Amino acid sequence: MSTPVLVSDNGSVRTVTFNKPERLNAFDAAGFRALTKALDDAAADSSVAVVVIEGAGKAFSSGVDLRALSAPGADTADFGHAFAPLIVALVEFPKPLVAAVHGAAVGIGLTMLLFCDVVYVADDARLRAPFTSLGTAPEAASSWMLPKVIGAQRASELLLTARWLSGKEAAEIGIAVAAVPADQLHPRAMEAASQIAGNIGPAVLAAKKLLRQGWSEEARAAVQREDDAARELIRELGSFAQKFTTT
Repeated sequence: MSTPVLVSDNGSVRTVTFNKPERLNAFDAAGFRALTKALDDAAADSSVAVVVIEGAGKAFSSGVDLRALSAPGADTADFGHAFAPLIVALVEFPKPLVAAVHGAAVGIGLTMLLFCDVVYVADDARLRAPFTSLGTAPEAASSWMLPKVIGAQRASELLLTARWLSGKEAAEIGIAVAAVPADQLHPRAMEAASQIAGNIGPAVLAAKKLLRQGWSEEARAAVQREDDAARELIRELGSFAQKFTTT
């Protein structure tokens, strides 16, 4: 079995790579735990100034591994128990977080980008918040984060229609800072990370803290509201609830 997350360092820039390419980097409980550990380790390591996240193979991440979640005997509660600490790690991550997004970015593959400080996308990437099409509520504080990042109207349209958007559109509406050709994506993200790492560390940390001031409390409150809504949908729909709760 492959390692769900790979970690490598280039000077003070750490790259965290989602490593389940055969499933388009879909996350199961082990994947959530591995990514949480990678983020926690990077936060605690004084030699790491910046973290870049990316996906191996053809996609950034296709979201939750629904096949694993719906498999006979699957422990759906375990998904939730693994998911909750990841959101905390993203909310509380104190260092600059850069994302390089190619291929598909679906569900958590999209919503985690809202916690990143700088996002680059391949111009042919495809992103989607599929929650209403799955019969569940938004996740990972996206009901609060997405309007904050791109505005209420655009967030409503994306969350209510569950439509796909291209990398170019993601950059145009503010989910990403730029869309670039796929072969330039990794170099562009690494260039930005190196520029950040080359600045004065305490000043960089202070800038991020100021930019994100107040987000932690709001994001945690949004997660609780989303979890409550997901539970209510499970009761109403009486389905497998392709959503897992985080408590």
